[in-house]
Amino acid sequence: MKPPLLIVAGAKGAVGTTVAAAVAGMKEKTADVLPWLTTAHWIPFHALSGITFAGWDTSDKSVIQSLDGQAILPVEKYRDHAVFLDGLDIRLPPAPALPFREQVRLLDCDFRDFKAAWPDHHPVFINLLPACEAHDLDKCRSLEEISDVAQPFRFPDLPYVLAALQNGIPVVNFTSNRIEFPLVVDEAVKAGLPLCGRDGKTGQTYLKVVIASALKARNLYIDGWYSLNILGNDDGRNLADPRKASGKLDNKTAFLDTILGYRVGERYGHSTHRVSIDYYAPRGDCKEAWDVIDFSGLFGMPMSLRLNLQLRDSILAAPMVVDLAFWMAALHTAGRVGLVPELGFYFKKAVGDDPPVTFQDQMDALARLEKLSRSGKGDRTCLREGKG
Repeated sequence: MKPPLLIVAGAKGAVGTTVAAAVAGMKEKTADVLPWLTTAHWIPFHALSGITFAGWDTSDKSVIQSLDGQAILPVEKYRDHAVFLDGLDIRLPPAPALPFREQVRLLDCDFRDFKAAWPDHHPVFINLLPACEAHDLDKCRSLEEISDVAQPFRFPDLPYVLAALQNGIPVVNFTSNRIEFPLVVDEAVKAGLPLCGRDGKTGQTYLKVVIASALKARNLYIDGWYSLNILGNDDGRNLADPRKASGKLDNKTAFLDTILGYRVGERYGHSTHRVSIDYYAPRGDCKEAWDVIDFSGLFGMPMSLRLNLQLRDSILAAPMVVDLAFWMAALHTAGRVGLVPELGFYFKKAVGDDPPVTFQDQMDALARLEKLSRSGKGDRTCLREGKG
C-alpha cells in the first residue's frame, strides 16, 4: 500500500493545521499520533510513516503562524516540525469570482501538480471547507448543466470534487455540505473511485449514537433528547448563520429516529429531539456540549440522564481525517467503487444505501470493510445515488 497524500481544501483551518501537525508527528514522533488512529493496527508502517500533506487555503499565514494563532496545540508539539510544516505545498484556491468551469480547470492543474510531485503516494482529496447554505443539483442531467447552473459561491466544494474525480482521486467529504449529487456519484463510478461522507462525527453525536444504541438494546424508551453545543472557533462563528447551520443540525438529528425505530416525541405530535449550536468566543476550539435525555423503563417510570462533554474539536477530528485517508487509499487499491456507507462510524450522515446506524452495526461494518481492504480484492460494487 502506498502512503496517502492528503490533498486538503481548507488546509490552514483549525482541523486542517491539526491534521498537518499529526502528519508531521507521524514522521518523527509516532507515539504522539499512532495510538489514536483506528487504522494503525492494520496499515503497513511504511504507509503510516510516509503520509504527507498538501492543499489550498485562503489564508496568507504560514502553517506555523496558523497553529500559533489557533492555540489548539502546545507549541512544543509542533515547533520541532516547523521546517516540514512550513515547507508544505499549500496554495491559494481559485478566486471566488471566477466562473465554475475556470475554477475546475485551475484546480485540475493543481491536482496534476500534486500527483507529479508525489508519484509514490496515493492521493486522497479531503474536503474541510466551511459549512455553507444547502442547495440542490439533483435535477441536473449533465456535468455541463452543473457547470452552467452551479454558482461557485453556492457550491464552493464542488469544483474541488469534480477536479479530484477527473484526476482519479478518491474523495472524503468531512464537511456538512452535500456533494454526493447523482451526477457526482456517477462520475466517481465511471472513474472507478470511492467517495465517502458526510459530516465528521467527532464528539457529541458519536456518543449519542453509543448511548442511543445502549438504551435501545435495553428497551428503554426515549421520550426526549435535548443537546446544546457551545463553541468559539471559526466553525462556531460560521454556524452562527442559521442558513449555514441547517445542514449540520439536520445531520445531528436525523439519525436518532433511525437508530431507535420510532420518532422521538411521537406522543406529543412533534419531535422532542432538539439540537442547538451557539457561538461563544471564549470557548475557542474547546467545544462544550450538554445533553438532557429523558427516558422511561418498567411500568413507564421516568428517568433522566445528564451528560456534559468538554471536548477539543480539532483534536478529535484530526485522527479521523487521517484514518479516512488510509481507508480511501486502501479501498481504492482494493477496487471499491462509488459511495462507501460502511464508513458510517466516522460520519453523522453517512452517504450510500443502508448505512449502519447503531454503534454495534457500525463497528461490524468496519470489521467487514477492513477484511476487504486487507485482502486487496474489491467487490467493485457500483453505487448510484447511494444504492448498491
